Amino acid sequence: MVDGQHIINMIKKIVVIGPESTGKSTLCEQLAQHFNTVWCPEYAREYLNLNGIKYEYDDLIKIAQGQLLAEDHYAGMIQESEIGNLELGTTHSSQLAARNSPLTTHYSPLLFIDTDMYVMKVWYEYVFGKCEQLVLNEIAKRKYDLYLLCNIDLPWTADEMREYPDEQPRLELYHIYKDILINQTTPWIEIHGNYQERLQTAIGAIEKRFII
Repeated sequence: MVDGQHIINMIKKIVVIGPESTGKSTLCEQLAQHFNTVWCPEYAREYLNLNGIKYEYDDLIKIAQGQLLAEDHYAGMIQESEIGNLELGTTHSSQLAARNSPLTTHYSPLLFIDTDMYVMKVWYEYVFGKCEQLVLNEIAKRKYDLYLLCNIDLPWTADEMREYPDEQPRLELYHIYKDILINQTTPWIEIHGNYQERLQTAIGAIEKRFII
């Protein structure tokens, strides 16, 4: 019998974070396509599309909860896929490992996540000066395997949901994220350059850490 929890534990979760308009969603989508897996979109965009772009303090807890549910949903998708493939005598991950390199001896399924509770914490504190305990609890509880921090060196793209077109708040927010990552234990790298350079940097870091 296939152990579903074992598969969940095998999933390598890679979180892409950074200020708005730094290519996070694009990078997640590109990485998921490259590694033939799924990615978890930012729930805030879906929520604001449904409920309007003006938000209050109480909206953020709903966004945080939605983000957590989305992350668990996509992890569950990978789990179901791997279980199905194991029952057929092969796994998506082993197929991908073989495709990537004849020298590969181990591969774990990957999940790319656009935004986590660190982003919610920054959003809460930057806008409202305080953070809900649920977000802090989830930060302590959830474990990830790699953070990709997107620099602000991409041109800002106008979007009705984006709040900070000026360079100063973007730079300030970037340094807030960088300080968070410096003071936690999960490995992280900075992603900068044009879209292609960002993708190649991320692919290199992921292959180095997770495809042996």
